[in-house]
Amino acid sequence: MPQVQNSLALPNLRLDAAKLYAESLFWLRNHWIEIAVAALVAVIAYVAIRAARRGAIALCARDRPGRLGWWRIAGRTLSRTGRFFAIAVALELARRIAVPPSGLSDGVHGLFIIAGVFQGALWARELILGIVEANARDDGYAGETLGSAINIVRVLVSFAVFAIALVVVLDNLGLNVTGLVAGLGIGGIAIGLAAQGIFGDLFAALAIIFDKPFRRGDVISFDQTTGTVEEIGLKSTRIRPPSGELHIIANKQLLDKSIQNITRRDHRRMRFVLSVTYQTPPELIDRLPDILREEVERCGQRFAQAGFTNFNASSLDVELEYDTPSPDFALWYRARHEVGVAILKRFAAEGIEFAYPTQTTFTAAPDGTMVMPYAVPGAPSST
Repeated sequence: MPQVQNSLALPNLRLDAAKLYAESLFWLRNHWIEIAVAALVAVIAYVAIRAARRGAIALCARDRPGRLGWWRIAGRTLSRTGRFFAIAVALELARRIAVPPSGLSDGVHGLFIIAGVFQGALWARELILGIVEANARDDGYAGETLGSAINIVRVLVSFAVFAIALVVVLDNLGLNVTGLVAGLGIGGIAIGLAAQGIFGDLFAALAIIFDKPFRRGDVISFDQTTGTVEEIGLKSTRIRPPSGELHIIANKQLLDKSIQNITRRDHRRMRFVLSVTYQTPPELIDRLPDILREEVERCGQRFAQAGFTNFNASSLDVELEYDTPSPDFALWYRARHEVGVAILKRFAAEGIEFAYPTQTTFTAAPDGTMVMPYAVPGAPSST
C-alpha cells in the first residue's frame, strides 16, 4: 500500500513543479519592470541592513573599555544581525512589490518567517545577556564565579528563547504544536522537581551576584556569625570569622537569613557609659555633655550625643555616643582608645571621680541612735 501511495505522489509532485515553472516563466516575461524595481529595493534593503550592522558594531566602542553600558548592549545586540536574515528581508520586500506566483510567494514568505523569528530570538538572547552582565559586572564579582554564572544564564536563556522561537515557527507553518508545548512543560517540571535543591542554591548564587547584597571581601553578620566573605560559589559561600575557622553555608540558606553588611556602613558608632560618684556636684553633671563633646572632637571623631541617663545603686550614669567617620575596624579601635584616655585625663583635671560598687553600714547604739560608720573629728575614741 505505501508503494502505491508513493507512486501516486510522484506524478503529483511533477505536475506541481511543472505548474510552478510555467507560472514563474509567465511572471518573468510579463512583469519584468516590477521585478527590476523589486530587485533594486531588495539590494538596497540588504545593503542597509548590513550597514546598520556595521554601525551597531561601532556603537560598542562608545562606552569606556571594560564597562558594559547601554550603547555597548545595543550595539552588541544589533551586531548579531545575520546575513540570512538580511537576505530574507530583501526577498520579502521584493515579493511584496513584484507579486510572484503563489507557490514562489509562499516559499519566500515562509523563509522570511523562519529567519525573522530566529533572528528575533537571537536579538532577545543578546539583549537579556547584556543586561545581566551589565548588572553583574563589578570588581568584587569578577572572576571564575561570575564567568560560571554568566555561562549558566547564557545556556538557560538560549534554551528558553530558541524553544519559543521553534514553537512559533512550527505554529506559523501550520503544524500542531500543542503536544510539543505540553511535552516541554512536563519535562521542565520533572527536571525542576528532581534537582530543586541544586537549582535553589544556583538561583540563590545568581541572586547574590546580580542583586549584590554583599561581595567578596565584605564583612557580614548573620545569626551569631560575623566574618569576611572569601568566596561566592555557585553552590555555597565561604565566610571566615576572626577566630580563623572557615564557615561554608549554602547560598539558599544564607539568603533566607537576615544579613548585616558591616563593610558598607559609612561610619562606626561607639557608646560609653560613664559612672560617676554621687558626690559629683549637679552643676558639674550638667557640664558633662559639653566636656565630652570637646574631648571627642579633639580626638577627631564625630560627636553624636551625651547626657545623664540613670540613678544607679552606686553611681550617676552618663552616656556618650560618637561616630568614627570610617568603616575601618582598625581606625575605630584606635579611636576608642584615644577617646577613652582623653576622658580619663579630663575627668582627673576636673576632679570628677568614677564610681565603683560601694556599701555603707550603719550601726544602732543601745539608746537607738545611729552610730556613724566613720570617725567624727573631735569625738573621743573608744577603748
